[in-house]
Amino acid sequence: MSALVKRQFAGVDDQPMLRRRSEKQLLGAAEAGADQGGVVLYLSFLEAAGIPLSASLLISRLHHRFDSLDAVAALAGKGEVAPVRLPAAGRAARRRRTERTREARRLGTEFEDTIVEYFVPVPDRDEVLMLTFSTPLEPIADAMVELFDAVAGTLRWRSQNQESRG
Repeated sequence: MSALVKRQFAGVDDQPMLRRRSEKQLLGAAEAGADQGGVVLYLSFLEAAGIPLSASLLISRLHHRFDSLDAVAALAGKGEVAPVRLPAAGRAARRRRTERTREARRLGTEFEDTIVEYFVPVPDRDEVLMLTFSTPLEPIADAMVELFDAVAGTLRWRSQNQESRG
């Protein structure tokens, strides 16, 4: 995390408190993701017209057997829940919700985070892959959700035979 923050703040020497706060936020996000069973965390530091497009993707493995996506939707709880079909990964459940996170409250942010979760049954396993996309950019949330949907649409399963061939 220190190297990532150092890279993001390269050439900015007059913001030591912001730098420390950013590092603390990143560490907090990584720890929260690990606590939720996360196995991979992606963070976006892209910019468009000088505006940072902050977003994250946490990939978690849920060790549950689901006989139908109705069970996944029931697990999802609040928010807009719908069954979807991902082009290469097959059936899934998608939930979109907004949440004022503990981190946002602590920082005094006025916006809610937009969160889109995909629950995707793993073929031939008693397991569900959970993709959790999040952005604090409420004013452009719909555009960010379109981006999240496009990224989720790239999920593909590979068999062990395909992996061993390269």
